[in-house]
Amino acid sequence: MLTLAIIAVTCIVSFLAFNKPRLMDDLILWPPAIQRHREYHRLVTYGLVHADFGHLLFNMLTLYFFGRLMEQFYTAELGRLGFLLFYLGGLLVSILPTYLKNRRNPNYHSLGASGAVSAVLFSFILLSPWSRIIVLVVPMPAILYAVLYVGYSIYMDRAGRDNVNHSAHLWGAAYGVVVTLLVEPRVFGYFLAELSNPRM
Repeated sequence: MLTLAIIAVTCIVSFLAFNKPRLMDDLILWPPAIQRHREYHRLVTYGLVHADFGHLLFNMLTLYFFGRLMEQFYTAELGRLGFLLFYLGGLLVSILPTYLKNRRNPNYHSLGASGAVSAVLFSFILLSPWSRIIVLVVPMPAILYAVLYVGYSIYMDRAGRDNVNHSAHLWGAAYGVVVTLLVEPRVFGYFLAELSNPRM
């Protein structure tokens, strides 16, 4: 399965980078490296490295639980590599606004697969809005989590009180919704029908 392969590669590279600062430096999103040296691979490879084990664990658990269903969907719609293309696109699209905003900022760094994972999660919510998910041990419908997640990310992005790239979360979520609807427009009608039939 592509989902498991993505998780395996991300975990291996992240663990290696924890102990190899040079590898971390080569993969992390650092705008001057792209601006000056044309190291465009960083627009994707930043998603292979994480700040710490907790950061990695949260992203990979989320990808594991929701990626498998979306892999089936994208394989059916786009072929064997459909989900991989969707995931890589999520990494790229979710970070582009941040990169463009900070492209001349030598002090800016970004890392982690959160943008692509948000894309996977929100595409899943389109297909199954009333699925019960666990958020910090609290069960809730997926659609409620989506609303809270977007609201929180917008607030924190504007507040700028932490080192988390909330903008990437939002752009990743938007990418997941838009691309899923472009790939299969009938999903929108299905989503509305599901919303009108709550199952708590």
